[in-house]
Amino acid sequence: MAKQMFLNLPVKDLDKSVEFFSALGFSFNPDFTDENATSMIINDDAFVMLLTEGYFKTFTSKSVADARSATEAIMSFSLDSREEVDVMVKRALTAGGTPSQEAQDYGFMYTHSFQDPDGHLWEVFWMDPAGPPKDAAL
Repeated sequence: MAKQMFLNLPVKDLDKSVEFFSALGFSFNPDFTDENATSMIINDDAFVMLLTEGYFKTFTSKSVADARSATEAIMSFSLDSREEVDVMVKRALTAGGTPSQEAQDYGFMYTHSFQDPDGHLWEVFWMDPAGPPKDAAL
């Protein structure tokens, strides 16, 4: 079974991305940071590698999606409360992100989302530890 998770994302301006995600409260591992990439720490076992677009291209023979016009993935992470979800999205918008979807309240789960400066979609959610009611439509 996998021990850690690394998500690799292409970015047009690494410094701008670091500034944006720093404003959201994320930190970076200096041991894995240079002019081409940085390792954004999500938690002890999850990381997002922000790679300059040119460097990202060295890992694939496919074209790189323009996240402003096509969705390649939706990155999601949980927080401890509905209030923290709203605070994070507000912080993202203040730091230069753009709105994505309106907040969705499913009772047992609350989600809200934003786009980072490169157009990548980020969903922030809170979920009741008890999970959905037996009759909930997902």
